Amino acid sequence: MTLNIILLGPPGAGKGTQASRLVEEHGMVQLSTGDMLRAAVRAGTPIGLQAKAVMDAGELVSDEIVSGLIGERLDELGNETSVIFDGYPRTAAQAEALDGILSARGRKLDHVVELVVDEDALVDRITGRFSCANCGEGYHDRYKLPKVEGTCDVCGSHDFKRRPDDNEETVRTRMAEYRAKTEPILPIYEARGIVSKVDGMAAIDVVNDAIEAILRSDAS
Repeated sequence: MTLNIILLGPPGAGKGTQASRLVEEHGMVQLSTGDMLRAAVRAGTPIGLQAKAVMDAGELVSDEIVSGLIGERLDELGNETSVIFDGYPRTAAQAEALDGILSARGRKLDHVVELVVDEDALVDRITGRFSCANCGEGYHDRYKLPKVEGTCDVCGSHDFKRRPDDNEETVRTRMAEYRAKTEPILPIYEARGIVSKVDGMAAIDVVNDAIEAILRSDAS
C-alpha cells in the first residue's frame, strides 16, 4: 500500500528522527524541502537555478518554487513509492498547493501525524544537544553524554560541535513561528479526520511505535 504522510511538529520535535526510522523500516522516501532545495541547486535543474537566483538575491524561495520541487521529485519516484513530507506544508497556502500536487498525480494524503511537545521541555532538549564534529553522532548534556568524557563513542574523535541556533531565544522564536503559521493548518486536516497526535516528548522508540500503529490502521 502506498502512503503519503505528513510529520508535523515544531523544530526539534523529532520529525527527522522519526522520518529516518520510517525510511529504514518501510522504504518510504523522506521529502525534506530544505534537502531537496540544496540538491536541486547543486544539480542545476531548472527549478534549482530559479531557487539559486532567489537565494543569491537574499530573498525567500517562493511557494511556487517549493511546490515545483515537490512535484518534480514525486514524478521521479512514481506512484508506487510511499512518501513522508517533512517541513512541508508550513502554511495554509502550502497545504492547498500540496492537495493539488498530489491530486494531479493520483495521490492523496493519508495521515498527518502531529508530534505534540512541551515548549519548556523542548527548549531543554534542543539547547543541550551537541554532536561529534567528525562522524555526526548526536549527544546531549543531560540525556546522552559520551561514555568516555570528551571522546565520541562511535569514532573516537575528541572534536564536538553545537549548532549556533540551538539556544533558548532562537528555539522560542521558532516555536512562536510554528504556532502562528503552521498550527493553523491542523484544522484543515482535522476536518478530514486524518490527524493523529503523538507525544513527541516520549522516548524515540515509543514515538516510533505510536506512528507504526497509526500506519497499521490502514491495513486493518
